[in-house]
Amino acid sequence: MKLKVCGMKYYDNITEVANLQPDYFGFIFYEKSARYFNGTIPEIPETIKKVGVFVNATVEEIIEKVNKYNLQAVQLHGNESPEFCEMLRPLNIKIIKVFSIKDTFDFSILKSYELVCDYYLFDTKGKLPGGNGYTFNWNVLKDYPSAKPFFLSGGIGLEENENLQKFLKTKASKKCHAIDVNSKFETEPGLKIIELLKKFKSQV
Repeated sequence: MKLKVCGMKYYDNITEVANLQPDYFGFIFYEKSARYFNGTIPEIPETIKKVGVFVNATVEEIIEKVNKYNLQAVQLHGNESPEFCEMLRPLNIKIIKVFSIKDTFDFSILKSYELVCDYYLFDTKGKLPGGNGYTFNWNVLKDYPSAKPFFLSGGIGLEENENLQKFLKTKASKKCHAIDVNSKFETEPGLKIIELLKKFKSQV
């Protein structure tokens, strides 16, 4: 199971977390977020893919960040349409479309995104477009109809490990590509706790 650490913000902390060799780093380019990134990314191993997180940004904004930070993927957290995703295809990067879930989800929504996205990400529906700090009902994913791999996100921390291990043994998890963690591993927005991440990574 791959690991994505999202909401990276501080130069030295990015370097420290990179030593743990996660598979993805998430950098949030949404100005209203407490984890908004506007700094410099240090040299990190090429094995760690850099993901830019956007909320209803313009194509021009996304292209600018992709080029500036040499991003390998974009994560779309807003109301981006399939047509919008299609416009990003020429960038030759991975496109992750986010869908928020609470207790139910209409999976028919995914149909129009099948040909324009590389991954889906399922997050917890809350007041904010991500970073709400609690999990959704993972049983909803038992009805996942797509062959496309997905990221599991939303308030995942060490305390969810038992439930996570159970989930990873279910049919619903067969297409789960990566676990996405963020706020449960911080001392403040964007500042990750190395020991907690190390422990989590060893258990997943």
